[in-house]
Amino acid sequence: MEVSEGVPEPLGARADAHGVNFAVFSAHATAISVCVFDAAGTQETARIELTARTGDVWHGHVAGLAPGARYGLRAEGPWAPEAGHRFDAAKLLLDPYAVAIDRRFALHPSMLDRGADSAAHLPKAIVPDPLPDAPAPAAFVPWEASIIYELHVRGFSMRNPAVPEALRGTFAALAHPASIAHLQRLGVTAVEVMPAAAWIDEPHLVRRGLSNAWGYNPVGFLAPDPKLAPGGWAEVRAAVTALAAAGIETIVDVVLNHSGEGDAQGPTVSLRGLDNATYYHLLPGGAFVDDTGTGNTLALDRPAMLHLAMEALRTWALRGGVHGFRFDLATTLGRHGDGFDPAAPLLTAIDQDPVLRRLKRIAEPWDVGPGGYQLGAFPAAWGEWNDRFRDGVRRFWRGDGEMLGELATRVAGSADAFAAKRRPSRSINFVTAHDGFTLADLVSYAQRHNAANGEGNRDGAGDNHSWNNGVEGPSEDAGIRAARARDQRVLLANLLLARGTPMLAMGAELGRTQGGNNNAYAQDNATGWIDWDGGDGALIGFTAQLAAFRRAHPALHADAFLTGAVTEDGIADVAWRTVDGRAMRPEDWDRAATLVVVFAARGDRVALVLSRSAAAVTVALPPPREGFAWELGISTADARPPLRLPQSSV
Repeated sequence: MEVSEGVPEPLGARADAHGVNFAVFSAHATAISVCVFDAAGTQETARIELTARTGDVWHGHVAGLAPGARYGLRAEGPWAPEAGHRFDAAKLLLDPYAVAIDRRFALHPSMLDRGADSAAHLPKAIVPDPLPDAPAPAAFVPWEASIIYELHVRGFSMRNPAVPEALRGTFAALAHPASIAHLQRLGVTAVEVMPAAAWIDEPHLVRRGLSNAWGYNPVGFLAPDPKLAPGGWAEVRAAVTALAAAGIETIVDVVLNHSGEGDAQGPTVSLRGLDNATYYHLLPGGAFVDDTGTGNTLALDRPAMLHLAMEALRTWALRGGVHGFRFDLATTLGRHGDGFDPAAPLLTAIDQDPVLRRLKRIAEPWDVGPGGYQLGAFPAAWGEWNDRFRDGVRRFWRGDGEMLGELATRVAGSADAFAAKRRPSRSINFVTAHDGFTLADLVSYAQRHNAANGEGNRDGAGDNHSWNNGVEGPSEDAGIRAARARDQRVLLANLLLARGTPMLAMGAELGRTQGGNNNAYAQDNATGWIDWDGGDGALIGFTAQLAAFRRAHPALHADAFLTGAVTEDGIADVAWRTVDGRAMRPEDWDRAATLVVVFAARGDRVALVLSRSAAAVTVALPPPREGFAWELGISTADARPPLRLPQSSV
């Protein structure tokens, strides 16, 4: 192979008509080599040292190589952990700019032991074909019309009998007509796909014979995991395209706050071996900063890691065609200097990028570091997961005291957190998500039941604001089962009929249970998969009814905060009333068991009656406009069909 100097840009492997250019960043290495392997990725056929260097980028052009070639990297340098350096030339390393790998990551002792050669066990990067010209994607559903459905690619389809067995658990299954038909029936406008970048299992899971099911442990940020996308980017793109043709956006959950290399006892598989001191935030003495609770924190305020993060996002957009991102532990992305900064380098770069700024951006607005809770503090265009909605709604319906005012704030769009953004749609409202109880378990378990995770039931949230309706776990009592079914309808209605952008968790519409496990990250099995055969058909229909009702009524989805001001129709945009029809007084918020909220927008008027009363109550509604009558559109008590009311009470 003829090796020439090549060029320092772009980073990674880039094929041309004559061969492949390699460019690798490392500020502290003393040598960088490219190891070329045979087609099976098992036998090293050549080792090429990159002798040219421009700044901190090592580069070289190898004539004769072509797309499809398998390769890995080796980096030589000091072993000086106290100074942040953890070079080990025995380790084969994944190119962090690889857009395809030849197999899944499987943790092996050679990745953990210093001086052990890991080449036989590390996935090999694949030199890609040049990226064809394609139009940059853009979000196409207005925020105010959005209904998000969070799903795990594998868990969504693994037990779906309508999907061919060979496709189950993959992006191809997500693109299958049966999957799309279910999403269309529900009326969702976007799927929020849990992490799909190539990840590795944590050592503590491997020791217990478990695996990471969720993917929040990435190594290859630019490469889809072969378990979820055996067809690579083409399979991802095909699924995104099929969903878009059905009117459904794809938002992908990305993990840029940490890597799967973990703490000092974790594996050396990529960034740690290439330039640990640059890619990670370290304490004096070389220990890892852990603002993420995973053992390490990526230094996103430094140019090298910022560049890698931006290339990862652009790759998912341009190769995958996705319409947006949900950013895991997003406070870490904005850590700059002494704390969180909404104008931190990465957040600013995303909002200025000509491709990424056209996509939806959603933050999980917290991490576990100092000052990590930042709800409402992200840039104005960003949506944010609203855990105050989750907790307020749960606590009200559980029966916690003096929660009526809190519930009203959440139903009205959470202006206390999002008023600065001017848009309630930026509040991503949710009652359940992947992390925590499922909806059915929320009303069936008062305590977590996580023994299967092997951590002595200590993992997962301890305080879930959940309740069990009198019996912990499964019950054959008809009254308890009816109460749980009603509670699920109540929570779904509260979610879908509130101002803001609702997000359904996978299987909430089916009554999905995890047996009380509220941290199923290590359950790549029936616990974490939807049981389609056991799904609650009536609940699916009710959820679809709710989504259709929301879409039909601007009073519910209008993207404006409520002020009480009179609208163009001569009525207030919101009125808060007691059961007897008068306006709520300050003392009513502490003692009322029932609240009537009347929303109005664009000629539309909707009254929400939220009642925790143990007895039946008669509720007075405002007089209808002349020529109109109130209609009962949704009832969570018994899921009745629409009913025209003969008078202004119900």
